Amino acid sequence: MRALRPLFCCIAFLLSSTPALAQYNKAAGENAPMESVLRTVTRNDGTQEVRETVRPAARDGFGNAKGNQNDLAVDGAFEGQTVAVLQFYTQDFDFSLPKAALKEKGFSVFRWVNQAPSPKALREGLQKACQLWIISDSTQRLTPEHVKVIKEFFDAGHGVYIWGDNAPYYADANVVGQALLGTAMEGNIPGDQTVGLRKDGEGPGLLRRHLLTTGLEYLYEGITIATIQPSQQLTPLLHGSAGNLVAAFHDKNGKRAIFDGGFTRLYNKWDTAGTARYVKNAAAWLVNVERFGDAVVRADLRDTSARKPAPKQ
Repeated sequence: MRALRPLFCCIAFLLSSTPALAQYNKAAGENAPMESVLRTVTRNDGTQEVRETVRPAARDGFGNAKGNQNDLAVDGAFEGQTVAVLQFYTQDFDFSLPKAALKEKGFSVFRWVNQAPSPKALREGLQKACQLWIISDSTQRLTPEHVKVIKEFFDAGHGVYIWGDNAPYYADANVVGQALLGTAMEGNIPGDQTVGLRKDGEGPGLLRRHLLTTGLEYLYEGITIATIQPSQQLTPLLHGSAGNLVAAFHDKNGKRAIFDGGFTRLYNKWDTAGTARYVKNAAAWLVNVERFGDAVVRADLRDTSARKPAPKQ
């Protein structure tokens, strides 16, 4: 019996490290979630009983499971958490749609718009945020000192979402991508299609059975998109309709980042397949509760002011 104790301990540890966290829905990691339904069945003798059956969740018009219960995170799970945004591309894009979606999960949003704050102000703002999103433009705004601050934030385990788009709208995306992940994006490929789940090693589509793609069987790729260059630091997430790598993620050594060549998904054809759910999933995943644990979220709930960044520069 003593010989079995290490095995039991190992199993217990593995179970405790699975993504069944309080912030996540039961559907976490499932592209096509199931739902339980109660139905009344009449027996041969005329009596009735209520039985529970499991069936695929109802689908929306694009083929994805309906309902926020099929997002990665529970509604309101991240109350008190702030997503900080360096938004350098702003044409016809005020971030209102992603902001409204993130609010469903409890996130507030703070943006520096058009210009970067001083490195000192950026560091102070990031101390009050759980993650940073960078939306690149065609002109570089970030200095080496800014990049140093962002790398410190990333190395401490806080999530970073790096957004670019078709050439030349990836100036800062590539600067930060090289510094954090050793990669870049390039090119200009027409997209404007919805892709499904990836079926083979070469074709277009979404990565199957990952927290980021919870509740997603179809996703709009963006209008015109850049292509991410291969890197050992990245795992492919979304291949576009042309087969090019549009989005990939880093999840190693307790650090998380997403590198994405299609920021038009954030404001153009927002109501097309899966965009709002994907944005919510990405923010929930980048909180990195698997590393920091529930205590981080509980601390934020006790003092929500701790997640309010410094005044906008």
